[in-house]
Amino acid sequence: MNRYKLAVFTLVFCILLTSFSYQKVTTIYLIGDSTVADYSLEDDYDSKRYPLVGWGQVFQPFFVTDSLKHVEHLLGKIDRVKIDDRAKGGRSTRTFFQEGRWAAIYKNLQKGDVVMMQFGHNDGAVNKPERYVNTLGYKEFLRLFINQTRERGALPILLTPVARNYPWKEGRLHNVHGEYPQAMKDVAIEMDVKLIDLNELSMAHFSEKGQDYVTKSYFMNFPAGQFRAYPDGQKDNTHFQVAGGKAVAQLVFDAMKGL
Repeated sequence: MNRYKLAVFTLVFCILLTSFSYQKVTTIYLIGDSTVADYSLEDDYDSKRYPLVGWGQVFQPFFVTDSLKHVEHLLGKIDRVKIDDRAKGGRSTRTFFQEGRWAAIYKNLQKGDVVMMQFGHNDGAVNKPERYVNTLGYKEFLRLFINQTRERGALPILLTPVARNYPWKEGRLHNVHGEYPQAMKDVAIEMDVKLIDLNELSMAHFSEKGQDYVTKSYFMNFPAGQFRAYPDGQKDNTHFQVAGGKAVAQLVFDAMKGL
C-alpha cells in the first residue's frame, strides 16, 4: 500500500510539474530610477529601508490570474506574468546603459516580453553631472532601448516620470520635470511606441487626494521614532511609502488596461 501511495504521489507530482513547466509566462522588465526600484531585494530591508518602496516593488500583485484578462490586448493569452524589476536609484538613461544594466536585460529578453521604461528624475539633474543627460541625449537613449527591445521581439512601453510632491499651486500639483515628459512623448510619437503619461496621471491623482494627505500618507514624510530604519524621522517628497507605491502601481496597471 505504501508503495502504491508513493507511486500515485509521484505521478501526480510529475503531472503538476509538467503542467507548470508548460505555462506561458511573460516577463515584464521594469527599468528606471529609485521611484520604480524594489528595495526589498536589499539586505536587511525591514531594519534599514522600510517603509520605502518603489512602485515596481508592489507591482506583481496586480497580475493575479483573474486580472490577466484586462491586459490580454497587450500581452496576449498567458498563464502568468513575472515582474523583473531592474530599476535602480540614482540612474538616468545614460548611466543605466553605461553600467551594463541594460545589456544584462537585453541578453535575456524573449519574444513576447515587455520592457517598461520610466526615466527622467535623474536625467534632468543638472546639479549632478555624473547622471545628468540633456533632452537630446535622453531621447537617444530611449530610442536605443526601444530599438533593442523590438529586436528581441519584445514590447517597449514608455512611462513619463512620476510626479514629485512639489510644486503645489492653488491646491494642485504641477510638473517639476521640465521638458523631459514632453521629450518622451515626442519619442513615443516618432517611433510609434505605447506610452503611459504617469507624470500627468500621478499629478492628477495626488491633486485629488490633496497635499496634506499625499505628504503624510504617500511620500516619505514622518516624525522621529515611527520607523526603525529612520530613527530621526524623514522629510522626502520624491520617494514613496507603501501606500504611495501601491497607489502609483494602481495608476500604471489601470493605464495598461487602456493602452
